[in-house]
Amino acid sequence: MPFRVGEILKYEVSWASFTTAASVELSVPERRDLYGWRTWHFRATAHTVSPVRTLFAIDDQFDSYTDAATGESRQYENHLDEMGRKLEQVWRFVPEGQTPRAPGAAVIVLPGTRDPLGALYSLRAVDWQRTPEVRMPVYDGHDLYEMRARIEASSEAVEVPAGKFSASRIAIHVFQRNKEVSGIDFTVWLASDAARTPVVMAADLPFGSLRVEMQSANQ
Repeated sequence: MPFRVGEILKYEVSWASFTTAASVELSVPERRDLYGWRTWHFRATAHTVSPVRTLFAIDDQFDSYTDAATGESRQYENHLDEMGRKLEQVWRFVPEGQTPRAPGAAVIVLPGTRDPLGALYSLRAVDWQRTPEVRMPVYDGHDLYEMRARIEASSEAVEVPAGKFSASRIAIHVFQRNKEVSGIDFTVWLASDAARTPVVMAADLPFGSLRVEMQSANQ
């Protein structure tokens, strides 16, 4: 994998007409054994900032435990604190045909299924100079999708608060039951460095357009 334990990437988020709406941090806290699987632990945190925070006070955390050998998600957690309401959710993924190892309820998924955060890190593991497209099932805790990611530009100049980069532009389309989900589009720019660092992420969603730009990286 092109990342390491201890990596911390910090971003600022613009949304609709707000140039600064939130802060996001991606990190790799550890590699750990999870019920007999060797996993990467990925974490994402998101916090709205003023003036958006006066409208929507959001402090969310997402944790992904991704199999170090196969890239499959083993456990996905949402720790949500949104406008005073808190919600804790944990899903344990078990691919079809495998025996559950963790106690409690499990979600039966297709082999190779990622959670949304694990899917982002999986894109960094792809050699985009040799691979034009990847497809993978993604389960967000509620619905199963197919993510289709295709390279659109192999070397594009990108400038963000963290600096200037040459990056690969990856377009991501989301399908459900072989039909593209309307109103949802994602684009990720991965730096042409050894870590394939995501320097920009953009999304067109039903509630508005988001642009996430890297502020700093500790790699």
